Amino acid sequence: MGFRSSTPDRLSPSTCDLHPSARRGECPVALSDYDRDLLDRCLDRQAEAWEEFVDRFAGLLIRSVDHAATSRGVRLDASTREDLAGEILVALIRDDFAVLRRFRRRASLATYLTVIARRVAGRSLLSPRFRGPTVSRNLDPIDEKIRARFDDVEQVGRLLGELGDVESRVVQAYYLHGRGYREIARETGLSENSIGPTLARARRKMLAAIEPQTHS
Repeated sequence: MGFRSSTPDRLSPSTCDLHPSARRGECPVALSDYDRDLLDRCLDRQAEAWEEFVDRFAGLLIRSVDHAATSRGVRLDASTREDLAGEILVALIRDDFAVLRRFRRRASLATYLTVIARRVAGRSLLSPRFRGPTVSRNLDPIDEKIRARFDDVEQVGRLLGELGDVESRVVQAYYLHGRGYREIARETGLSENSIGPTLARARRKMLAAIEPQTHS
């Protein structure tokens, strides 16, 4: 089932009807009442709930696809990007919304969906159709180690718990939502020059939390 044929014109980031808190860049970790209600309505198959869900998280899915592609050095055109986002939606509704029913509601729905979306897109990007020329990457090994942890929703919650409020917001915007420094500064009200040092400080804290696991 192709994405464009099943949910036309609903995956452009500009159509994503974000909750006001998300537009302000607050990046809440806890599950909001709004998302709890939306999720319940989707699982109950209430009229128009799924369309509302797709509208709300369309931009997040696109960014997750882009992040998965970038981390693997793969270039995507617009059509392929939408196809991959469609595969994520199919994965979410498969077996009577089994993936959504497994959501433990200990983190925000956006965080959970980001992790799921990256996994689905990542698996698809390993398929033969994406085996070809790639874009070289020069990622810091520490950054790679932290990004790997952000593919596990339980790890995300634990690592964010090591951070202060401002650090948590910046880390979520950078690692979960794929924002650039300028976007993060605009959304958080911080100066653009402070984003790099804030991320570096947060990385040191998260790495300190990761290393004991590595050696245990």
